[in-house]
Amino acid sequence: MKLWILKPVPGLSDDVNPWNPWYYKVFGFVIRAETEEDARGIAQLQSGDESKDKPTPWLNPKLSTCSEIMVEGESGVILKDLASA
Repeated sequence: MKLWILKPVPGLSDDVNPWNPWYYKVFGFVIRAETEEDARGIAQLQSGDESKDKPTPWLNPKLSTCSEIMVEGESGVILKDLASA
C-alpha cells in the first residue's frame, strides 16, 4: 500500500472554491491506498461540507491535489491542518 496526501488546490477563485467559507470542511487527508483513484474515492467518502454544494471536490484534480508520500526526502511536517477563528 502507498500513502497519499490530498489538499485543496491553492488560490481557487471563490466561484469554484468548495472550501469557502472554511467551517465544517476538511482541508487535508493522508490516506493509505493502492492508487490515487482509490485515495481520492476514500477522501470523497470522508469529506465534510466542501462536498455539499460543489460535489466531488476530492475526485476533481482541478480542485484538489493528490500526491504519493515518498519515504525519501527532507524531514518536516507531512500535514498541518489549522483553521483558526
